[in-house]
Amino acid sequence: MTAHLSSTLATELESLRPALMRFALLQLRDQALAEDVVQDALIAVLEKPDSFSGQSSLRTYVTAIMKYKIIDALRAGKRMRQIATQDDQSDDDMIDALFTANGHTQEMPRSWGDPAASLQEQDFFKVLEICLEKLPAKTARIFMMREWLELETEEICKELDISTSNAWVILYRARLRLRECLDLNWFGNQPQPVK
Repeated sequence: MTAHLSSTLATELESLRPALMRFALLQLRDQALAEDVVQDALIAVLEKPDSFSGQSSLRTYVTAIMKYKIIDALRAGKRMRQIATQDDQSDDDMIDALFTANGHTQEMPRSWGDPAASLQEQDFFKVLEICLEKLPAKTARIFMMREWLELETEEICKELDISTSNAWVILYRARLRLRECLDLNWFGNQPQPVK
């Protein structure tokens, strides 16, 4: 790889560092450990720059590498500190507002079009990240541990010292709130196909 391409890659990676740090901190809750994980992911890309084929965005590629670094850190027994949920409105109140008295949804969800195509768009991930940041910290963390890091529920419960039923309730609430946020801020703003 030429020095120019290497310099360009290093500059692009440096611009991704803040977003990578936010994500690593969400999962690890330890500044030093998050910095280590981000640094390890960036170094892995710089050591083997030819491994990046360009089939996805650089951010997606680096984030995928970092995913495994985070899993390694979690499995190595690093303890995460507990974060108290602080919301003006309880999860129960927010969820109740989505349904009528007879249990039906207030509004039918809008058509999400082609979700696979949306995943290819970088803007989608920016909106998803914002939606995740709106979740209570513990809820977002559990959701990402399960859905993105693909940890088993038992592993999450052991790491966070919560019951299985509590984990499932938190995951259910996270999915509802993310669906609502994405429906309002992403899928609802997409141009509708002409019929």
